[in-house]
Amino acid sequence: MKKFSSEFKTLAYIIEKSKRILLFAHSGSDSDTTGSTLALKEYLQELGKKADIGCFDPLPKFLEELTSKKFIFPDHLDFSSYDAVIACDSVERGFHKIADHFSLKQAIVLIDHHPDIKIQGDVNIVDSSYSSVCEIIYDFFIFNQIQFNKTVANHLMMGILGDTGNFQHSNTTSRVMEIASELMKKGASISKIVGAVFTNKKISTLKLWGKAFEKARINPENGMIATVLTKKDVEECASTMEDIAQVASVLNTVPGTKFSLILSERENNVIKGSLRSEDYKEVNVSEIAHRFGGGGHHLASGFEIKGKIVETKNGWKII
Repeated sequence: MKKFSSEFKTLAYIIEKSKRILLFAHSGSDSDTTGSTLALKEYLQELGKKADIGCFDPLPKFLEELTSKKFIFPDHLDFSSYDAVIACDSVERGFHKIADHFSLKQAIVLIDHHPDIKIQGDVNIVDSSYSSVCEIIYDFFIFNQIQFNKTVANHLMMGILGDTGNFQHSNTTSRVMEIASELMKKGASISKIVGAVFTNKKISTLKLWGKAFEKARINPENGMIATVLTKKDVEECASTMEDIAQVASVLNTVPGTKFSLILSERENNVIKGSLRSEDYKEVNVSEIAHRFGGGGHHLASGFEIKGKIVETKNGWKII
């Protein structure tokens, strides 16, 4: 927390001097980018500020039971109306598309826990040793002695639980558990969040997961377990792209594997790759993602490539 003392003070000053603030969540939003932006929005509104959350995708359906707030598509935003912009988590997944729309008079703040962030703001709070952006936001509140309510506590817990895999990933430090304890004292409900994010799955979701698990194959040479999901798979199961999110993490638990990869077809002939590993497996999946123009954390990374997944006699390939 000491290393960001200057940045935390500057962010508090920017918030104090701003009347309208744009919060930005990354594309394909997850629990962390959602939780961090929602927590900040709640706090800013308590201060009497006008705060909007921009995103190129809608709020994930599985998080709708945890909040009534909505994301706003960038085309519906007047960028010039904001005094400051705060982008939270995986800032290169969407924010880079609108970064040029802001003037020198508008303060740009980037908060992230992913390494190798290439874009820069006026204030950059980036540290890959954090489990999540929500953990960073918590430290910002504590550093500035900001009191927050039960709603903010739930949003912060949402991001921490999501990015630690319900406290199962190796980024679950003693500090994370201390923060979770404090958030529970503030009224955060772990059971409600776990129910929404991890356990309450629709039949359509489970059917899609079944297809992914059925196709999964292990490469004994490098310890990779990989699978694919096509747009046809999603349509046949009457599911959505959001239902793919946890497949890579589940596959990563298979004994004898070192990392997992799921390739899924998206719109506009794009294939998304999601990689997961654990510290004890000693595989840096961000290095793999970088080879395909992607990036991320050394244990959770992704990339996008052009193409289509087709089945052959020898398996699956991209054309």
